[in-house]
Amino acid sequence: MTWLQKEIRLRARQRGFHIVTEEIVRQLPELRQMRVGLAHIFIKHTSASLALNENADPTVRSDLEAHFELLAPEDAPHYVHTYEGPDDMPAHIKAVLIGSSLTIPITLGRLNLGVWQGIYLCEHRDRGGSRTVVVTMTGE
Repeated sequence: MTWLQKEIRLRARQRGFHIVTEEIVRQLPELRQMRVGLAHIFIKHTSASLALNENADPTVRSDLEAHFELLAPEDAPHYVHTYEGPDDMPAHIKAVLIGSSLTIPITLGRLNLGVWQGIYLCEHRDRGGSRTVVVTMTGE
């Protein structure tokens, strides 16, 4: 059994749900060496999150963004944590709701995702900057 851990950077994006599957895979050439295993992907931020969802129709991503804006709006009167800007506290709420990690099977050197699945970077800040993820892979 082999273990590999690697930090990779995702380019900066504006607020929204962005498919980053290929950006992650491009930075993991070691993935091609694994016949069977698991990839754990963890984002090292509190105002962005990771999710698996639809990789074909972009309206899914825009609908998700619209829905999360309703769940955690900017400038809610009950927020106390407001000194980092109006998008900060809603970003923390969204990150808690969606989560900070994914575990995906590896099969024959590829992430074993469903036909319509893609890895999302869920950017909850207007300008969150580049994001760092830690990928831990184990397998043979």
